[in-house]
Amino acid sequence: MKSTLIALVLICLSLSRVVCGQTNLSPAEQSIAAAHRLIEKNPKNFEAYNALALALSRRARETSDPAYYTQAEDALKKSFDISSGNFDGKRTGVWLLLGKHEFPAALDTAQELNKEMPDDVMLYGFLTDANVELGNYEEAEKAAQWMLNLRPGNLPGTTRAAYLRELFGDIDGAFELMNMALQSTPPSEAEDRAWILSQIGHLQLASGKLSDADASLQQALSIFPGYHYALQNLAKVRIEQRRYEDAVNLLQQRYEAAKHAENLYDLAEALELAGRKDEASNAFVEFEGKSLSESVRKDNSDRELIFYYANHAHEPAKALRIAAQEFAWRHDVFTLDAYAWALHVNGRDVEARKHIEAALAVGIRDAKILRHAGEIALATGDRAVAEQYLNDSAKLNAPGSNEARRLLAKLSSPTMN
Repeated sequence: MKSTLIALVLICLSLSRVVCGQTNLSPAEQSIAAAHRLIEKNPKNFEAYNALALALSRRARETSDPAYYTQAEDALKKSFDISSGNFDGKRTGVWLLLGKHEFPAALDTAQELNKEMPDDVMLYGFLTDANVELGNYEEAEKAAQWMLNLRPGNLPGTTRAAYLRELFGDIDGAFELMNMALQSTPPSEAEDRAWILSQIGHLQLASGKLSDADASLQQALSIFPGYHYALQNLAKVRIEQRRYEDAVNLLQQRYEAAKHAENLYDLAEALELAGRKDEASNAFVEFEGKSLSESVRKDNSDRELIFYYANHAHEPAKALRIAAQEFAWRHDVFTLDAYAWALHVNGRDVEARKHIEAALAVGIRDAKILRHAGEIALATGDRAVAEQYLNDSAKLNAPGSNEARRLLAKLSSPTMN
């Protein structure tokens, strides 16, 4: 069951911007304009409102502005007012839930719709997304494989498979799949290409290929200027290059475009590295207030708040409180890492080791997580395993590796032997 209106919007996007009558609009803005034209032509066509909701959701990804999700919800309400419970509207509703980080609700709804329409490719994509975010990796892998079985080589399935490859520790495989996705994405899809290049840059950075990551991220920004994902990853490259002021400039640009708490946290850390202590302190204080105000929602910055309390504010009890709140509803590798670190700074290292090793058992090769695992193992008195984790982190030459090297140097010093 496919919407003819969504198909029409996608056809419009595949044409040149001049043919579609728009010369300065992003791909999502073109889709929004096309959907509005369809609504003007027939205000009672529910599929046009579905197309508008889908386009607004895409615009939310382009800009990192959650206000577009609210507008998309309004569009879906109009769709359901015209055609109660229509399938395309309900499917788009799952995307909105994912965008708002309502992962348990998204999973439940996607499972229900999957029973209704078991051969819908994108529903398997949504099942993949929700399961990944909740830490249900076996189920996520099955759903992604179904996407590729139903439509071999499809772009959404390829990019999801790439992300799973990364989580399972196969960086080379993830890179190969992302490159395949890039080659199959037309030049007219500027934001999609910029997103894929941002992910490629992230993978290159995670494997220590700084110059390659730099080039990929610069290319993403040339295609889609000011793109928030590219700015974030390029700032990480600059930090690894010890070009801290450049990182600050990139992250300031990102924060000005999207004033999210997590973006402010990254900026505060960069300001600290650049030696701008007072500005960093002020940014951290502002971050804490913003983060606490949204902590009651699923779409929050709790992981950043955990590390703020653990590493900057030195308030371990607060770190553990927030970490336990997140851990109560999701067990993905990054939440496991944050929870383990909160337990560690509270001196509960046996529990911390169990959770950090559960994260690593997924297969992920992340330098920061490996460094955390090394510190936690060392705190439990297991020096041999600690050195193994720290050496694994150091060899990646990625964010987190320098801290691992410093710890290894301390361990090899005469005072530690």
